[in-house]
Formats: sequence, C-alpha cells, structure tokens
Amino acid sequence: MGKRLVENLNSFYIGAANQLRPKNTRKKIIAYVESYDDVFFWRTLLSEFENEKYCFQVMLPSSHSLAKGKKTVLMNTLGCSLGQNMIACVDSDYDYLLQGTTNTSRRIINNKYIFHTYAYAIENFQCYAEGLHQVCVMATLNDHPVVDFPAFLRLYSQIAYPLFVWSIWFYRRHKLNKFSLLDFCNVVKLEHVDMYHPEISLQRMQKYVERKLKRLEKEYAFAVAEVDALRKELRRLGVTPDNTYMFIQGHHIMDNVVMKLLGPVCARLRRERENEIKNLAEHDIQFQNELTAYQHSQASPEFMLKKHVGYKESVLYQRIQKDIQDFIASLD
Repeated sequence: MGKRLVENLNSFYIGAANQLRPKNTRKKIIAYVESYDDVFFWRTLLSEFENEKYCFQVMLPSSHSLAKGKKTVLMNTLGCSLGQNMIACVDSDYDYLLQGTTNTSRRIINNKYIFHTYAYAIENFQCYAEGLHQVCVMATLNDHPVVDFPAFLRLYSQIAYPLFVWSIWFYRRHKLNKFSLLDFCNVVKLEHVDMYHPEISLQRMQKYVERKLKRLEKEYAFAVAEVDALRKELRRLGVTPDNTYMFIQGHHIMDNVVMKLLGPVCARLRRERENEIKNLAEHDIQFQNELTAYQHSQASPEFMLKKHVGYKESVLYQRIQKDIQDFIASLD
C-alpha cells in the first residue's frame, strides 16, 4: 500500500472520528425534568431548538440521589441556579390554572426559566385524542379505524367539564378536604368501556357527575357565581368543554379513560390481522411463520402510547414550543 494512500486513509478516519465526537463548541443548557418518563418528551421538544450555538442536555433533578419529582426540580438550592445555562421543565399539574394562588403556582407562571406543560402532565399529551389512532397502528400494524377517539374524548370532556371547574374552585380556595383531586377523579373515571358502544360508559359517568354537581351547588350555593366567573377565566387560559381531558390528572386520563378503550381496540385489531393471516395462508407452515413474524413486530399499546409524537399538533404543545423559542431568542 503506497504512502500517499495510507496518509489519505488516516486523514479520512481522523476526519470521520472528529465528526462523530459531540460538538463541544456549542453552549450546553441543562434541562432538569421530574422523572424518567419525562426525559423523552422534553428531549423531543428541546431538540427542535438546537442549533450551531446551543444544545440541551436533559437530566434528572439530582446527581447525588434517586430523588425525583416536581419538588426536587424546584427546590430552593436548584431554583436559585436557574438561568440561561440551566432550566427546569415540569408538569403544570393544577399550578397553571391556580394562577398564583399558591407559592408553587406563582413560581411556575412567573419564572422565565421554568417551563411547564400547560396541560396537567405529559401523560395528557400522550393521550392526545388526534394521536390515538396512530398509537393503534404503531401497536398492531393495522390501520383500520375502529373508534372515533377525538369524538369520544370530546364527549368525555364535555361531561366532566362543569365538575372540573368546581374542582379548580376548591383548589383555589384551599378546601381540598371538601373536594379533593382524588374525589373528582373517582367521579369521572370509567369502570368499563364497551368499544362497540363506548357511549354507554359515558352516560353512566354523566349520572355520577350530575349527582355530584347537585350536591355541590346545594351545599355551596354562595359559590355558584364565583364558579361561573372562574369558568370564564379558565376559558381564557385555554380550558374549554371540548378539551378538558388535557387538564385532568394525566395518570387518571391514561389509566381510567384512554386505556379502557385503547386496550380493547388494539386487541380487536390484532385479531383482525391474525384472522387475515390465517385466511390467506396456503398451508400451516406459512401460517405459523407469518403469524410469528407479525407477533414479533407488535408492541403493547401502553408502550406506544408513551413513544408516539402525535401530540405535536396540540395547541398546548405549540405554546410550550413558543416559550422555548422565546427563551432561545433571548440568549442571542
């Protein structure tokens, strides 16, 4: 091998190695998040704003322990360090809608280095109605639409909405012992959902909601006018009867509403595909091979629910994007 060829090869490998190394010339911005599940969501969002000047590194809130959660992210020792080189990315929970009636709420809505989801949590984005059919396809590799997920969650939201406004009123009044978040979620959960007639479970829930509303309006008659005013304020914050599910506790929406329907739908789509394979197979060996290949290509709907990004079309997600965009612009 000639000397010139060896030099060219060495130069090629050195150049390739340099390209594979992290670009340390960019300014690194640390983004602290609450837990493992939050890393992927915020990494996906923040990567959209990386450029030749800035990059992000998403990290858990503590390098000295396994402590996680919103309080750990926002604790004083960390909060004092937030700035252009370090930001916090957290779930809004009810803090956004509380609009400063608690210390945590004031901090989240006023600190320009704390970014929040606007929706209750990242689980609400994962349950974004317009992305749920995509989740079914990702999990089952079957593109047959079985249920109108947006219509289902819109109707669910409309039923839950008036009681949800009362829930926020109790939180703003610090009367959690009278009507807690758990109390609210127990009323608006779905015990069983028939995927062929999902409206039945919603009708059942509506009875529970109406019963609870009557009790509250009777016991807290003095607050009815305040609740009406709060309803108008919440609308200005983005809460409407059609999208209330985005502001209800995320794990409740995922476990007690969406998965109640998504699980059976995916099971049906798998059976459809497996029956198709059985009917089209020319012999038993072909059937077994094709069925095995299909089964190996599947994934659980729970897993795909956490990995899809259909929520990027959400207005609330776009609000976070705007906040990050403004932050990046302020650095230049």
